[in-house]
Amino acid sequence: MSKKWNIDMVRNIGISAHIDSGKTTTSERILFYGGRIHAIHEVRGKDGVGATMDSMDLEREKGITIQSAATQVHWKDYTINLIDTPGHVDFTVEVERSLRVLDGAILLLCGVAGVQSQSITVDRQMKRYSVPRLAFVNKLDRQGANPYRVTDALIEKLRLNAVMIQIPIGLEDQHRGHVDLTDMKAYINEGDSGENVVVAEIPPDLVDTAKKYRQIMIGKLADVDSAIEEKFLMEEEPTTEEIRAAIRKGTISLKLVPVLCGSAFKNKGVQRLMDAVTYYLPSPAEKKEQALDLNNNEEKFDLFPDPAKPLVALAFKLQETPFGQLTYMRVYQGKMGKGDFIINQVNKKSVKIPRLVRMHSDKMEDIEVSYAGDIVALFGIDCASGDTFCDDKIQASMQSMHVPDSVISLAVAPKDKTAANNFSKALQKFRKEDPTFRVHRDEESNETIISGMGELHLEIYVERMKREFNCEVIVGQPQVAYRETISAEAEYDYTHKKQTGGSGQYAKIVGKIRPLPAQEDGSVFKFSNDVVGGRIPKEFIPAVEEGFKEQTVKGPLIGFPIVGVEVVLEDGAYHDVDSSYMAFKIAGMAALREVYAAAKPTVLEPIMKLETVVPDEYQGSAVGQINQRRGTIVGTTAFDGNCVIEAEVPLTEMFGYSTDLRSATKGKGEFSMEFAKYAPVPRNIQEELAKKYQAKRAAEQK
Repeated sequence: MSKKWNIDMVRNIGISAHIDSGKTTTSERILFYGGRIHAIHEVRGKDGVGATMDSMDLEREKGITIQSAATQVHWKDYTINLIDTPGHVDFTVEVERSLRVLDGAILLLCGVAGVQSQSITVDRQMKRYSVPRLAFVNKLDRQGANPYRVTDALIEKLRLNAVMIQIPIGLEDQHRGHVDLTDMKAYINEGDSGENVVVAEIPPDLVDTAKKYRQIMIGKLADVDSAIEEKFLMEEEPTTEEIRAAIRKGTISLKLVPVLCGSAFKNKGVQRLMDAVTYYLPSPAEKKEQALDLNNNEEKFDLFPDPAKPLVALAFKLQETPFGQLTYMRVYQGKMGKGDFIINQVNKKSVKIPRLVRMHSDKMEDIEVSYAGDIVALFGIDCASGDTFCDDKIQASMQSMHVPDSVISLAVAPKDKTAANNFSKALQKFRKEDPTFRVHRDEESNETIISGMGELHLEIYVERMKREFNCEVIVGQPQVAYRETISAEAEYDYTHKKQTGGSGQYAKIVGKIRPLPAQEDGSVFKFSNDVVGGRIPKEFIPAVEEGFKEQTVKGPLIGFPIVGVEVVLEDGAYHDVDSSYMAFKIAGMAALREVYAAAKPTVLEPIMKLETVVPDEYQGSAVGQINQRRGTIVGTTAFDGNCVIEAEVPLTEMFGYSTDLRSATKGKGEFSMEFAKYAPVPRNIQEELAKKYQAKRAAEQK
């Protein structure tokens, strides 16, 4: 931390992209040029060291990023807090929580593959949190790289106003650097690690191309900046400073996405990318943030990154370490120092900060104080991901991030009974760390069920139990998260009567249930009260709703939650003595069970969006495999001898797909998938699932 904290010289950025686009490789270069590390190591390098930001053994072995890692580098006079996020869709919550607290981001794209399925997801997350971004087209040293095509794809597929502010000097094995269109100079990287950036005149064969793309750039800038527009209409040349100011203005207002290019692996263009971060991405003072005032009916108010104002900070990520829980915190307003008391706004507990650290991947340095706009980590504080902390001058809460539903479950049990303690410790730890990792106990089968975002997600956690907690795990069959719903309206008329010694139970309810169209707020259950004339006393109405809602947790058809149901209560009757809250709740539960079959129940299954990339000669067999798995081909695109097949496939059919794809394409095919929607299963599969469930219940009742 420099002596004087200047917020205008701070950038909080993240690097997000599709899996294998080179995020971690780019982060490694940024650390090297920023003086944080003194040697570059590759993700799957021969030296076996692994990239700095991949600090978990598992990350190094598999060559993928699992947890987002944070670090801080100094570039020229700027301080850059950098978060390297995972690209794999199974770890999407890591990207989600990073973008929640960042002020800007680098959207990294592969120069060959361009916009891939995960790029679309990441872009959607950036839009959700209004994060300004730069696009960096990486891997220009690879055969078939084409940054012009990638820029077009950004405009077509992501609907971004993308504009090239750099063009490459040579491609594939001829790639040497780039021409910067803002100052019309060539930048060439020299030296073993590309540490020397040589500024030169534009190569003669590129002058016309550079002029053409500079005109396109100025034309697009004229749409977002009136000063440039004036010069553009007068046919005057704007200065480099004016162009950069206009790009900055367009980027921060989310009206423009500047496109840069290079090759991180070949050490080309990364220093200029760091310059662009300082030129075009916002400081914490320029990104508008709001909190909810808990003393004033959750009224929204603006936060200002001013150290003199009351403290507001958000815990966005937790990590268990040998020294206890490490909590990553973004300070939005005020300041916090070692020894200060801060209050968790969820449970109102006041805690003292015992230790404040600055993270560098898995290494840390102690600091005394942290100011608004900074990202730091705290030790010795017990909280959950998404908790807001304030000092005693204010009571506020930050809006929490979006957490997607899990789509796949596994039954797990410790192999050795003596490891049961470690097993439950591991589950508790993972659950706290990762909101998409869910654990519950199945009452019927007495099994522990873990749920997550995909096969790899759960596989990683099972592997971590073995390594970090010395606990071998027996894993059951993967279980898909089905849902039940109704497809027709049906009427109910149910009377609950029970007479024992003393007062009995009596409740009568009449109404109907009907399918509920998809709601914008994501709600899957709706209750409408149309009772008039006090036929049912007001205090019993919530009991009926509670009864119906409780019954939707487990549907009678295959034992999965019921979604998309609207319950209308129209009439009923009560007894002065025998009616009670409980009687009406039981009536609600029993009424749904009784009427359910008449409402034509159907089973819904998760449908995944699948993107498979195979060489052209394997297109036929790849399409055949998808069709065999009940997949629907949405589209195919070809580029440079490869074919991208986009399809929608039921998750149930996707187990073992990676092995089949590898063997059909001699290891050359790759795929990525993410959850798309729920859709009804074919009738024959529904009958099979219902039969299995009834047989299971019958076996348990014996």
